[in-house]
Amino acid sequence: MGVALDSIKEPDHWLGVELRHLAALQALAAEGSFGRAARRLGYTQSAVSQQIATLERIVGEKLVERPGGPRPVYLTEAGELLLRHADSIVARLQAAQADLHALRAGERGRLRVGTFQSVGARVLPEIMRRYTAAWPAVDIELEELDDHEIEVALERGELDVGFVLLPVVDAPLETMELLRDPYVLVAPAGSPFAEAATTPRLREIAAQPLVSFRSGRSSEPVEAAIHGAGLEPRFTFRSDDNPTVQGLVAAGVANAILPRLTVDGSDPRIVVRELGDAVPARIIGIARHRDRYHSPAARAFVETARSSVD
Repeated sequence: MGVALDSIKEPDHWLGVELRHLAALQALAAEGSFGRAARRLGYTQSAVSQQIATLERIVGEKLVERPGGPRPVYLTEAGELLLRHADSIVARLQAAQADLHALRAGERGRLRVGTFQSVGARVLPEIMRRYTAAWPAVDIELEELDDHEIEVALERGELDVGFVLLPVVDAPLETMELLRDPYVLVAPAGSPFAEAATTPRLREIAAQPLVSFRSGRSSEPVEAAIHGAGLEPRFTFRSDDNPTVQGLVAAGVANAILPRLTVDGSDPRIVVRELGDAVPARIIGIARHRDRYHSPAARAFVETARSSVD
């Protein structure tokens, strides 16, 4: 019993770890020198060195290799391990800061919303029309990112709500499905696919040149479907700009298999053909941090988004 009480009374030296110590570790890992890390943080070089030395003393491990001369410093295995935790701790602190701001804001103040291209063009305008009419005192800040960047920004507390592609993996987010966006074939007007009497088959499409998005979850289902059919697609060009991809199709460069929301169907230079279930539809949802406080304004935005796409 005496041993247990002694262990309880023994101080936990890790409680001496401060945010500035972790920030110094992050800066040093990113910059590769004490001097550049100091400039990044607005400290003196000796201050950063002292913070790292203090952190090493508290955790009882060597965290940084200092080879000397012009060679960059780098983290040890223990330093890399601690850095991963430091990134999470800093992100959670940023989220806590955002929580307190949201609590103070109540039904007024800012609402930070993340969106990506096709949702911003086709879905968001109606949501904004309804929301701003009901919540005129809320200042909405829109930021266009790719869907993965939106997930990261939500986790860090840099956004309050955001549109994402589902499912979301390995992020502390609460998500709600809004709509399913089917893939369609986009072909130049007057081309064989545009004028075919029957729905073009995936094997026929894959035999012809294609343009597509550069990367990401909107292009992966197309490539997976084509590979699943035992075929190898021939991509002549990739771009993450929706009008660029559609413009190349309109110019007769190639065909494209795209989510319907990314396509401007009013363009007379193209024809849009249904593909049925040849490629699974992408699922668009709205997300917020699972553990954060959500202001009335943020909750109302989610409900407005859900009702706008019904």
